[in-house]
Amino acid sequence: MQEGIFVGGGGADHGEKQWLLSRYANRHGLIAGATGTGKTVTLQILAEGFSAAGVPVFLADVKGDLAGLSMAGRADFKLHEAFMKRAGKIGFEDYAYQSFPVTLWDLYGEAGHPVRTTVAEMGPLLLARMLELSDAQEGVLNIAFRVADEEGLPLLDLKDLQALLSWVGENGRELSLRFGNVSRASVGAIQRALLVLENQGGSNLFGEPALELSDILRTDPDGRGRISILAADRLMASPRLYATFLLWLLSELFEELPEVGDPDKPKLVFFFDEAHLLFDDAPKALIDKVEQVARLIRSKGVGVYFCTQNPADVPEDVLGQLGNRVQHALRAYTARDRRALRQAAENYRDNPRFSIEDAIREVGVGEAVTSFLEARGVPGMAERTLIRPPSSRLGTISARERKALIETSPIAGKYEEKIDRISAYETLKARAEKAAKEAEEAERREEEAEMAEREYRAARRYSGSRVGRSTSRRRRKSESFGDALSTALIRELRGTTGRRIVRGIFGTLFKGR
Repeated sequence: MQEGIFVGGGGADHGEKQWLLSRYANRHGLIAGATGTGKTVTLQILAEGFSAAGVPVFLADVKGDLAGLSMAGRADFKLHEAFMKRAGKIGFEDYAYQSFPVTLWDLYGEAGHPVRTTVAEMGPLLLARMLELSDAQEGVLNIAFRVADEEGLPLLDLKDLQALLSWVGENGRELSLRFGNVSRASVGAIQRALLVLENQGGSNLFGEPALELSDILRTDPDGRGRISILAADRLMASPRLYATFLLWLLSELFEELPEVGDPDKPKLVFFFDEAHLLFDDAPKALIDKVEQVARLIRSKGVGVYFCTQNPADVPEDVLGQLGNRVQHALRAYTARDRRALRQAAENYRDNPRFSIEDAIREVGVGEAVTSFLEARGVPGMAERTLIRPPSSRLGTISARERKALIETSPIAGKYEEKIDRISAYETLKARAEKAAKEAEEAERREEEAEMAEREYRAARRYSGSRVGRSTSRRRRKSESFGDALSTALIRELRGTTGRRIVRGIFGTLFKGR
């Protein structure tokens, strides 16, 4: 019996059964193919296999139909006969319908448990990517984070960042002396980008309670891994928000999980659907970091599987890290399509029984060209494979079923109520109010002193005494509210003793272990 996940077999060329071996499942993977060729079913059966093996899974439900993993398939389903026929053809003797333990998540808190992080945990690099900032604007954002880190100003939600940026804009001249140019134009551009993000629902992502990684690393009492499903059908309307959130989650796993070497099975498998959104227009520096994470995170026991329409969507350096591959059909209608098809075929170990390029073009729905790592991590020979039928429901679930899943979840009630504790917004507001009171008090004292001097001058005039000029020039009218707050905070910045908050590879907050 193979130690792994049965994927399929018995294709057109009657190849052997194909298994994704558990001990090589953290060597990452690729699921590719044109729309409608069966990528979603492949993702579903891999999630089933990992869960059954006791491995937690995280995936995004882009089309809204992967929640069917939580329900068993049924004999009255229209494809029941086809499923049974395929199971027999590929030798899937113990095929049976069953459900799997699922936790539903939703950034908007409607189709699942709310999922949040804090602005500080997201960090300036990923936030700049999400906001599509220029280099100059990203520099100003880094300065704002630096000030917050050194001064202990918690950045939890968007209003915290907006308050801090307002202060940075008002005090750009003083900050420029220490950090370099801070222009009001850049601050204004960041604020406008934050407004767009807020209008897209991004404010739901930031706040507390923040997601605890332990809640996506759960196994059930029966030993099966829980499948965390992020509702992404609505989130896909904001593709940059979707891609950056998943990249943040991947970076959190990379920073927080301990080294485990090469385990017998992964600690978590992470599916990155619509992977092209991660790499489209991404700067080389970011792609380099993604490649670094893909190369190193396997030693943390995490397998990352990219799902996309074309392997060409994934940069070569990242593609080279993906050892397990399932290639569904690619269409070759244009010269560009033919080049992509040829490139995809070149990434497989040759099989003398058929042309890989022809096979990728010809495989039908639910069939694929597969290659999985074998003994000693050697890529397996390419095979035409009929993908096994899913045991769980193929398709979506009803609103009532979804509600029941959320209410009976082991984390029910943990994230539903948002917490708004004292953070940068409240701290800066309190400092501003204190500075305003001090400014008012100083102005009152100055007015009293000026009135006393006028009365003294008037009295000397009436008595005939000579009125001398004041030996000291009075201060000009007291500081404005902004000046008072600026003076107070700049004084604190000058007194900084070099406190630092450690950040990880993507600039995310490193909380340590």
